[in-house]
Amino acid sequence: MTSGGIKYWNSGDIPMIGPDILGGILTSVSDVGLVMTESGTIVSVLLNRNFEDDGLFQNIEGRNLTDLLMLDSQDKFTKRLGAFVDGDDHVRPIEVNHKIPDNRTGLPIKYSFHRIGEGGIVLILGHDLRPVAEMQQQLVSAQLALERDYETQRDFETRFRVMMDSSADGVAMVSVQTGTIGDTNSKLSALIGSKREEMIGRSFADLFEQRAKSNLMDRLTTQALADGDGTIEVRGARGEMLTLRPTLFRSAGERILLCRIRSSTALNAETDRTAQMLRGVYDKGQDGVVFTNEDGAILSANEGFLNMIGAAHDLNLRGKPFMDFLQRGMVDFSVMSQNAARVGTLRSYATRIASDYGSPRDVEMSVTTLKAADATVFAFVVRETPQADGSHRSDDDSGLSSVVELVGSSTLRDIVAETTNVVEKMCIETAIELTGNNRVAAAEMLGLSRQSLYVKLRKFGLIAQSSD
Repeated sequence: MTSGGIKYWNSGDIPMIGPDILGGILTSVSDVGLVMTESGTIVSVLLNRNFEDDGLFQNIEGRNLTDLLMLDSQDKFTKRLGAFVDGDDHVRPIEVNHKIPDNRTGLPIKYSFHRIGEGGIVLILGHDLRPVAEMQQQLVSAQLALERDYETQRDFETRFRVMMDSSADGVAMVSVQTGTIGDTNSKLSALIGSKREEMIGRSFADLFEQRAKSNLMDRLTTQALADGDGTIEVRGARGEMLTLRPTLFRSAGERILLCRIRSSTALNAETDRTAQMLRGVYDKGQDGVVFTNEDGAILSANEGFLNMIGAAHDLNLRGKPFMDFLQRGMVDFSVMSQNAARVGTLRSYATRIASDYGSPRDVEMSVTTLKAADATVFAFVVRETPQADGSHRSDDDSGLSSVVELVGSSTLRDIVAETTNVVEKMCIETAIELTGNNRVAAAEMLGLSRQSLYVKLRKFGLIAQSSD
């Protein structure tokens, strides 16, 4: 044992090693072995059979090793070799990059320096660092991917927190399995009177009165699984009534209840305010509003409609048929009600209304189908059409411009006849569509006899279309 703590073999412990055996030992413990002079000239090369050098170490005897290195490695290797030659036996191994054509990074190798006797001969043993470099690159790529995932997660957390805190309702994320609160928003803190940090991890049932605790989670889960958007009313721990609207979802294999919580008092106040605004529009609006049942009997009418027909009070209209005030009577009501019942609304329908004393007025109506308990109700909004309507003028102008384009290519008689046929066909098609292919109603709407309507249907080839 030496003073440095290194134990040497005793003389005679191992036999003399032959050159061929020594070469095999050197190549088994390293990827490349270079025997060279103290100036760096390569004398001999030993390669591990599993080392892929891409021909870099072929026929390099007699060349200086620095000529095979990249520029950033040449000075570094020369200094380290000089320190070893000057007698520093403890010089550290050095990592250098060999030049490879069409490769910017080169071949990284870690060399260690060894003396093999007198005569100025140096042995350097190299280890291929490409597996280490590939592993480092994989680690860097994994780190970058992890940082991107963290950034994406932080982005989603920020959006989630902003959405939660901007909600008008209190929101709580509750585990179905444990019944504990996973997350809340600031609105719930204001409703409950407890800080967000104090509620997280706490039992959700503890936020409410004692009687609601026993089966609250079961009630919420059942309501969330039921069809529709139902709510549950419970009394909070401070005595106020709260409305809970649960939604069930699964996250990371765990079922979560998203509970939107609102004060029933505030909810009722908001509903009352909305009802007041709608009532104001109904009472003071200039457009007529009429509610009828499925048979057309008037249920209620506002002041706007009473002014149009000159009626004194809606009590005088209740129960009367709405079609009595329409120009085409039952035909108009059937067209509007059937189309509204089929699609829910009818945006615009042009007709005329009149009372027993007033002159007829041109109006446009929109119809909406409503449900009042189990009964179907039609809401008619009636707007008087001005005599000089700019929109109608623009439509007429566009029609006239298309007719003017025919001047010069046809005679005046042909232009008038063709234009009349086009308009006539469009009106018949519209009437057939509005009446749901009811030819009797379409003929009455157009002011034609049934026989005249059939003649025009045959003329324009609409018989098959109206029969579909």
